[in-house]
Amino acid sequence: MKGVLDFCLIVLMLHTPGVLSLSTHVAVIYPQDPVLRMGSNLTASCWVHPDLGIHATSLFWTLNGQQLPSSLYRVLSPTNLSVTLAGLNASKQKSGDNLVCHNHKGHILAGSCLYVGMPPEKPVNLTCWSRNTKDLTCSWAPGGKGETNISTQYTLKYKLRWYGKEKECEDYTHTQPYSCSITRDLHLFTPYEIWVEASNQLGRGTSDVITLDILDVVTTDPPSGVTVSRVGQLEDQLSVRWEAPPALKDFLFQAKYQIRYRLEDSQDWKVMDDVGNQTSCRLAGLRPGTVYFVQVRCNPVGIYGSRKAGIWSEWSHPTAASTPHSERLMSGSCDSKSSGDSNSTLRRELKQFFGWVRKHAYGCSSMSMKLYDQWRVLMQKSHKTRNQVLQGDKS
Repeated sequence: MKGVLDFCLIVLMLHTPGVLSLSTHVAVIYPQDPVLRMGSNLTASCWVHPDLGIHATSLFWTLNGQQLPSSLYRVLSPTNLSVTLAGLNASKQKSGDNLVCHNHKGHILAGSCLYVGMPPEKPVNLTCWSRNTKDLTCSWAPGGKGETNISTQYTLKYKLRWYGKEKECEDYTHTQPYSCSITRDLHLFTPYEIWVEASNQLGRGTSDVITLDILDVVTTDPPSGVTVSRVGQLEDQLSVRWEAPPALKDFLFQAKYQIRYRLEDSQDWKVMDDVGNQTSCRLAGLRPGTVYFVQVRCNPVGIYGSRKAGIWSEWSHPTAASTPHSERLMSGSCDSKSSGDSNSTLRRELKQFFGWVRKHAYGCSSMSMKLYDQWRVLMQKSHKTRNQVLQGDKS
């Protein structure tokens, strides 16, 4: 708090012209730098040294640079002027609100910083995760409306459940606010008790205690080596391959993967949940001649025998690939009305089967993918032959 008070004093000196030297003790404000709850009242007094020959009636007050109305003043003595502030609002800045006593020329005689806020409520939403079992990071949210409006300290505390000594987390350099990382002396296969304490000059609050085993909250790095490629000339498919996260590659016996993909000109991702523990998959039912962005993530479920669901990793960096152009679109031919009629029967007969195959080929089922591949190759050959016949008739 001392550093904050010094900052407040510097602000008073820098932002008001004609500052008299405070070392001469020409005036004193009481109380000095009070900490108050929102909605409370304050009466402050400015006492001026008699040798200055300044009468209290010539003084005036400002709060954050704005002059306060004289109706709030009271002359307590020829050298003492008070001001009463009712129903104080929260401080506009953590460094405090500047209450200043001036002489009739506007020179600063004395200043005080007002810290108006609320005691912290108990922190909420305490959650923790471990990156590759190498650390334990926890985050939380302030309780209530979140903002106390005065300097408030949050401390993450933890201990081994049955015999551990209470410790405090030290690494608050994590980019996420209200978070801390424990990076040493971690124990696997042993539950921890973890909680957060919040405190300021108006009070304190303590979160609920959570109990966890590090192995139950492990998350991995994203899968590496993600590649996306075409499946021959199949115009509506792409093959996706990846490698298990390197740090835990030898322990991900039951890991699960998810794939999501989107069109180049869209922000709407489509997620595939049925990938399982394999490290390759076929995307089917895509648009021909279209660029797709693909990402993969990992869930280390069952690591070291844990029975918890696991925590999904971040998504891998997007990888792009395009499907082949459709030969039907590239041929440039226009079927006549008669040829369209001759093909309508075939289309109707195959429509139901085609829909069934597309439905069951979606995902990574090897059996359905083989059926779908055979069907797509047959259809493409049929269209290619039909286009060649039509072009021969025209010539």
